Amino acid sequence: MPNIESARKRMVLSRLARDKNRQARSRLRTALKRVRDATGAEEARARLRDAVVLLDRAARTRLLHPHKAARLKGQLARRVSRMGADA
Repeated sequence: MPNIESARKRMVLSRLARDKNRQARSRLRTALKRVRDATGAEEARARLRDAVVLLDRAARTRLLHPHKAARLKGQLARRVSRMGADA
């Protein structure tokens, strides 16, 4: 346990940030999984919209690298468009 007040504060803030990032990452992974597991094209499009919002937020807050977020959005969009073409 740190003795210096600023170190103590950093420890608390780091824990809060870690918990917040873990929660955001979990929501993002769940949204991506839901898009991939969607059965119909309409369902996939709706879930894709939710996932894109979370990906953009993750990129903006640097939870993910912006290029990775863009790559994932493109991959998901291709998958959803293929689902629509198959139907």
